[in-house]
Amino acid sequence: MKMLINVAETVVTDALRGLAAAHPELTVDVENRVIVRRDAPVAGKVGLVSGGGSGHEPLHGGFVGPGMLSAACPGEVFTSPVPDQMVRAAAAVDSGAGVLFIVKNYTGDVLNFDMAAELAEDEGIQIAKVLVNDDVAVTDSLYTAGRRGTGATLYVEKIAGAAAEEGQPLERVEALARQVNENSRSFGVALSACTTPAKGSPTFDLPAGELELGIGIHGEPGRERRAMMTSREIADFAVNAILEDMNPRNPVLLLVNGMGATPLLELYGFNAEVQRALTERGVAVARTLVGNYVTSLDMAGASVTLCQIDEELLRLYDAPVKTPGLRWGV
Repeated sequence: MKMLINVAETVVTDALRGLAAAHPELTVDVENRVIVRRDAPVAGKVGLVSGGGSGHEPLHGGFVGPGMLSAACPGEVFTSPVPDQMVRAAAAVDSGAGVLFIVKNYTGDVLNFDMAAELAEDEGIQIAKVLVNDDVAVTDSLYTAGRRGTGATLYVEKIAGAAAEEGQPLERVEALARQVNENSRSFGVALSACTTPAKGSPTFDLPAGELELGIGIHGEPGRERRAMMTSREIADFAVNAILEDMNPRNPVLLLVNGMGATPLLELYGFNAEVQRALTERGVAVARTLVGNYVTSLDMAGASVTLCQIDEELLRLYDAPVKTPGLRWGV
């Protein structure tokens, strides 16, 4: 194992110290592991809180800032944050307009955010919750009951964040977040396994010359393993898997997401094939995002996310955002 770390036990703490040094516009509580936009709470604005295990950066801490999340709670690598973190984050961003919890569908995240919601409401904070479960690859996995939450998390956080920035009420922000999730589907492919600092070796065995179709962001098994395929073949498989589950009548947002170790040269080439596959199937793409956004440490591979949009969702997606991991219009 070769990693740019000190010791496995301090990986998350060291990363948070580095995040704080690089982004003074954020308030980073290293000890309690809460990342908050420095101007929070913003008067009259709904607070947006998300979080999950570390190792998926820039998700979630890299999406804290104007136009997106108000706060994020990083757990240990691939491990849910604890309720105390979420309650602390909710209290830090609550202006009296309420707080929306955005939760990826993993058992630990769901249980801990549910507990945190009860604790926060006991403190007088109005809480709403939205579950992200966009992955079409499998119904249940090692980490979930139901579908996994993956790339659509970015779209939920971006569009709900824009609505909150405009001062829209909690009920509307929650409804938009649910609409985005319901209109989104994802499918991922792994070319290699990832290595967690604590384990120091690949988290699963993927023989040379094979790939995993439908992989999860923690390395959970997908639908099947095959001999290595071309970019064109992978794009067709991923797009078909998504379109078997959704029939977009409107244009879509497209996310071609790297899993952490795939260079942009490959991702842009893969994007060309995904765009071809969508065009051949009559799906219009309104906006495209290519890069590493919802990662899995050093896993090689990519995921495809489609989100069907209308004029309102597209307007909110295009609205200005200023975070470490996503920035435009400012």
